[in-house]
Amino acid sequence: MTQALSVLAVLLVAVTMGLALAHALEFPGKLRLDEQTYRAVQAIYYPGFTIGGLIGELGALLLLPVLLFLLPIGGDRFWWTAAALACLAAGHAVYWLVTHPVNAVWLQDTDISGPGAAFFSIYAGREADWQHLRNLWEYSHIARAVLGMVALTAMVIAQTA
Repeated sequence: MTQALSVLAVLLVAVTMGLALAHALEFPGKLRLDEQTYRAVQAIYYPGFTIGGLIGELGALLLLPVLLFLLPIGGDRFWWTAAALACLAAGHAVYWLVTHPVNAVWLQDTDISGPGAAFFSIYAGREADWQHLRNLWEYSHIARAVLGMVALTAMVIAQTA
């Protein structure tokens, strides 16, 4: 059972890393966009990335502590899995402290209803220079991509430990 959960954990961590990496790889091209085009492009991706984030990131953040509970404490697999969880938690913190507040600003003029409205309303009403917001958002995804790569590497090493 631990082996199956470990494989699922690697997959979920890979999804988490892949989503952040996709955003990071868009950065050079998005730097060439004017404000109106940038804001239009930003809104296009929210549905797919939100679904992927819920499945991948939330799934990994829930599964890795379960896996740690099942692994022998102190072994190499335990510590590599713990390192992966720490990286995912740090990436999640970057999302809530940097990425999500910017998302709320981008979406403040967008008609969103239901749970999405509550999700993005937390930081609504903040204003800042759009290029500053863009840089915060883009660099937060680069940071999340790096943390995701380290987490994925740790999970792969855990499988061979």
